[in-house]
Amino acid sequence: QVQVVESGGGLAQTGGSLRLSCVVSGRPFGGYSCGWFRRRPGTGGREFVAAISWSGASTIYSDSVKGRFTISRDNAKDTVYLEMNSLTPDDTAAYYCAAGRQAKTRADHYTYWGQGTQVTVSS
Repeated sequence: QVQVVESGGGLAQTGGSLRLSCVVSGRPFGGYSCGWFRRRPGTGGREFVAAISWSGASTIYSDSVKGRFTISRDNAKDTVYLEMNSLTPDDTAAYYCAAGRQAKTRADHYTYWGQGTQVTVSS
């Protein structure tokens, strides 16, 4: 059974950093890509943040986080990371990790989702 579990959220100050972790158990598809999405307060949909292929050779970032966030993975630990630097209050959101066959920007390309972890950035 596949499970996706995020951790590492919390409270940060503007300009600060946080590192999110996502453990995907069950190794879906024999090898999976992962995406991070977020839902900001007062919005309905999940906004794409970053994605990484199984090998780690391919990464995608949204324009809003490019240069500040870094996605990486350690397949030996079944874990994907999202290093978030230079945080601003606009980054406040629930962050979700998802696993799918390919690294894509659309949420409907991902099959397995975690429950989310909250990130709050104070000004």
